[in-house]
Amino acid sequence: MSGKYRVLMVCMGNICRSPTAEGVFRHLVREAGLEDRIEIDSAGTHDYHVGMPPDRRSTHHASLRGYDLSALRARQVHRTDFEKFDLVIAMDWQNFELLDEQCPPALKPRLRRLMEFAPELGLEEVSDPYYGGKDGFEAVLDHVEAACAGLLEHVKTRMG
Repeated sequence: MSGKYRVLMVCMGNICRSPTAEGVFRHLVREAGLEDRIEIDSAGTHDYHVGMPPDRRSTHHASLRGYDLSALRARQVHRTDFEKFDLVIAMDWQNFELLDEQCPPALKPRLRRLMEFAPELGLEEVSDPYYGGKDGFEAVLDHVEAACAGLLEHVKTRMG
């Protein structure tokens, strides 16, 4: 371990919600001057889109808010991720449960849902925008921005 605090964002295919969360969180970490102390990645519970860039709609809506997702490529969660990352953050309950099934018992405290970090929104999940229109992608950004701000505060307290 390099001493960095590591955060992994996870959704189903790693082309909409989790790369958006990675991009937003990466942006906030950079703004806070913590790039050298926090490592961020994203992955999917399924292998549907391995090697592909984020959905063009995710990339487009993120770019309108100043987030660049263009360098990201989908990958699937690997068993070693539970050891490597300090937090493994699911976008919804379904993916949380899939992660929970794979995670070694001793590492389960590392599993969280992103919306836990934005309790003020009263949401438990980041909704999947894949089969919807532009409003869904905008809602994902709204929810992810709020939760990532809370997540950054959480990580800063954990790092000391």
